[in-house]
Amino acid sequence: MLNNHVYFGSCMVDCGHADAMVSGQTTNYPETLRPALQVIGPYQHGGTVSGLYMLVFEKQVVFCGDTTVNLDPSARQLADIAYAASRIVRMLGIEPRVAMLSFSNFGSVPHPEARKVAEAVRLLRERAPDLMVDGEMQADTAVDEVILKEQYPFSSLKDCANVLIFPNLAAGNIAYKLLHHLGGAAAIGPILVGMRRPVHVLEQGADVQDIVNMIAVAVMDAQERSSSVDPLVTAPEPPRRRSAPIL
Repeated sequence: MLNNHVYFGSCMVDCGHADAMVSGQTTNYPETLRPALQVIGPYQHGGTVSGLYMLVFEKQVVFCGDTTVNLDPSARQLADIAYAASRIVRMLGIEPRVAMLSFSNFGSVPHPEARKVAEAVRLLRERAPDLMVDGEMQADTAVDEVILKEQYPFSSLKDCANVLIFPNLAAGNIAYKLLHHLGGAAAIGPILVGMRRPVHVLEQGADVQDIVNMIAVAVMDAQERSSSVDPLVTAPEPPRRRSAPIL
């Protein structure tokens, strides 16, 4: 298995012989993600691995998650996804304003899918009381400051959201691709969040600029983890038995 470069790189990161890994330019996304999950895995304390895209518009930056990993996340997984996404956004020097998206606005449609998103908001507020997050809400409510202020003045979001968390993979993947191709946004990602070590996956066939962007994200991720006081980022590692190199 170590003849596969993704397994080899994952082992280097897991053993501390490399600080981060960026891979996927010549392999399919699942073929890159699977070895990293098997070797490194998510945060030890209930982490959920997910994919985050940074969409750079002319006048704003919007983050979309999960766009690549979880087909139908539970409420707790959605809370994990939003929490990990907010950490990456803060790492990039941006204060996250998180909207948990649905087809309902604050209980207007009493459907289990909408209640799942509302429950995710409750769990996330318990976990990160200082995080600016609200929902469930529709996409136009999340990105339109006028709708928020005039129709939902009680919302904790006083400005349009810059982190959009989708209720399932279909919604997230479709939305980011439409924003990228029809909205004219430059897409940086997928940024892999929720991993125990810094691992980031390129789109197959990524060009030089895409690779440089993801390397920059990986470096910042590794640096932020080395100085973080977040127990989910710097969770103590189990002791490793050191032995002679096998290469």
